[in-house]
Amino acid sequence: MAKAKTRRRRRSQPFRILDAIEALAYGQIISVGLTGGGLYEFITGKQDLGSTTTLNYQYGMGLTEVEGITGQDVISLKDMVSEPTLAISQVTQNFADNIIPMATAGLVTGVTFNIGRRVLRRPINTFNNKLMKPLLGAGVKL
Repeated sequence: MAKAKTRRRRRSQPFRILDAIEALAYGQIISVGLTGGGLYEFITGKQDLGSTTTLNYQYGMGLTEVEGITGQDVISLKDMVSEPTLAISQVTQNFADNIIPMATAGLVTGVTFNIGRRVLRRPINTFNNKLMKPLLGAGVKL
């Protein structure tokens, strides 16, 4: 009887520090575009989002109510939890306003990292083989 074929095991991909930095750069671009602040501001920001109603007197019309939003410059995680409807509407507005700059920044980031990896391929390989592999093992690379 013929021996059953065994599937070839694929080695797990090593953790690459440059890939993590690139992912952080993309996260920062998206966070700044959507919430108005970086990743750090989004996580640690204060809760200041709220709606205000003011009464204005206009000659001939009497008192009118004007609604506004305060604290919409930087949306934080606390804002998302405390005022989800206001936060989501502000994030949607920021997305519509910043889609072109976010797309441009993402494209430039991708091209820059790609060119940087190609230009620095030999120094990165030398660094990985001489320093990273002996110190951290084969599972972590630059």
